Amino acid sequence: MKIAFTAKGTDWDATIDARFGRTDFIVLYDEASGTLTSVDNRDIEGVAHGAGPQTAQKLFDLSPDVLITGNGPGGNAAEVLQRANLKIYVGAANMTVKQAYEAYKKGSLSLLE
Repeated sequence: MKIAFTAKGTDWDATIDARFGRTDFIVLYDEASGTLTSVDNRDIEGVAHGAGPQTAQKLFDLSPDVLITGNGPGGNAAEVLQRANLKIYVGAANMTVKQAYEAYKKGSLSLLE
């Protein structure tokens, strides 16, 4: 399973970014291989409108099964992501990527319906 995180950095110690569309990085953990990679999303800062859909496109390119974030994507981006059968978990703000992963595994995060 591939799990994506919105993050302010690129490793397990990075803080989860509460924002989806304007997150600094997307960190991807592949449970099957045990690899952790990241995609720089800071170029989105200069975008006046449509940050959510552009970040969603980057996410699609990574093909995760799960997204873990702080507050979750906005309405349009959330709807598109959910139609793509991506499970979105919220409530990880102020956690590190590692803490958010552990909270997800324990069932402590909220599934966005």
